[in-house]
Amino acid sequence: MFSGSIVALLTPMDSSGEVDYTSLKKLVDFHVDAGTDAIVAVGTTGESATVTVEEHIKIVLKTLEFADGRIPVIAGTGANATHEAITFSKMFAGSGIAGCLSVVPYYNKPSQEGLFQHYKAISEASELPQILYNVPGRTVADMLPETVARLSEFDNIIGLKDATADLSRVKQHRELCGEDFVLFSGDDLTGLDFIAEGGQGVISVVNNIAAADMAKMVKLALAGNLEEARAINERLMPLHKGFFVEANPIPVKWAAHQMKLIDHAPFVCH
Repeated sequence: MFSGSIVALLTPMDSSGEVDYTSLKKLVDFHVDAGTDAIVAVGTTGESATVTVEEHIKIVLKTLEFADGRIPVIAGTGANATHEAITFSKMFAGSGIAGCLSVVPYYNKPSQEGLFQHYKAISEASELPQILYNVPGRTVADMLPETVARLSEFDNIIGLKDATADLSRVKQHRELCGEDFVLFSGDDLTGLDFIAEGGQGVISVVNNIAAADMAKMVKLALAGNLEEARAINERLMPLHKGFFVEANPIPVKWAAHQMKLIDHAPFVCH
């Protein structure tokens, strides 16, 4: 469950701004049918920073319900307050969640030691597998490889989603964290190259729309068939670039509506 093509699932809303659970079920079924390896519910693309706490919990649990054991679900549990991230991690204990994706605290600009203490506290408070999420383009703070290495020593901190687009870090993380530490790309534009450098997969925005192609591309890349994988990646390149012409998740929600995967266009945002 911790490798391959994973979707950073969008959260569909209706015209009044409420979560559209009918469309959410449609999305889960779409990914099961397309061969997506796992779902991240309420990550950045799922609007974790703006949905209410009650919505956050319900979206994760409804995604689990709709998945019905057919596909693993990873919960977005990160927050800029350590106590809030711990609360989310504890909330999903025993729920059937495969693990947690925990973003670097945003806005606070913690030091490297502050980042270490934040994740140490989460690790010690929860038995669920934890995937670190470094996305300095959104959080400002950049969790350096040396800090990731320190955190990899905790048994339940099992991997990293790296959205820096710095491919040199793949080798650094592998050397510092060991072969068992799972490395995911969080940048669609460089995701294939990330796998070629030794990563185990991608947690992708584009996967919301091109799920079957992403699943095939990642499978080929992980098998070492980079030529065929690159051919697929070239076809996907307009999406890799186009989905970030405006703030995520506006473009991907628009595309999902055009494909009739969700019932409402993203005119109402939290």
